[in-house]
Amino acid sequence: MKANVYIDGFNLYYGAIRGTPYRWLNVAAMCRLLLPHDDINRIKYFTALVGPRPNDPDQPARQQAFLRALRTIPNLSITLGTFLTHEIMMPLAPPQTGFARVIKTEEKGSDVNLATELLVDGFNNDYEVAIIVSNDSDLLMPIQVVTRTLGKPVGLLNPHKHPSVTLLPHVKFVKQIRAGVLSKCQFPTTLTDAQGTFSKPMGW
Repeated sequence: MKANVYIDGFNLYYGAIRGTPYRWLNVAAMCRLLLPHDDINRIKYFTALVGPRPNDPDQPARQQAFLRALRTIPNLSITLGTFLTHEIMMPLAPPQTGFARVIKTEEKGSDVNLATELLVDGFNNDYEVAIIVSNDSDLLMPIQVVTRTLGKPVGLLNPHKHPSVTLLPHVKFVKQIRAGVLSKCQFPTTLTDAQGTFSKPMGW
């Protein structure tokens, strides 16, 4: 079947990649491995640009290198949301009492952008099956529109340990993204694009 893949980049990262040696992930290779019988029409990747942190000033450079690697995939597009950072007061964990001022960072837009593209492409008949790489239960309504109103199946590539019980009854299938798959789907250490040659970030 003609498949479009919609990837929530942060859901994938925090669910399956963070803390592993598999951050240099070729998502197209992952899709081919997990969906061997489907024709991958488009891959749409949704994320937001991170900012430097006092304890990790090189974080934006590593992310830019990864996004550059993703852009070497011919049928992949990247849609950017935003980060909001603000100070808030939060209660201290017991047995401590009182409050502390903390910096809270929130990624905004990726789930809405993903849902919008999923629906627009569905109404435009751009796919026969939609594949979502996420475990976010906020995607329930757009999944229901695709399956019930458009009559198209939706599959889930789940980055987390357990699939969402909210989404599970509404998808045709769920495949777990396991470490063995990630290890087989890494970009080469060095890549070349129209701007020249670049390499996997140090420590990745």
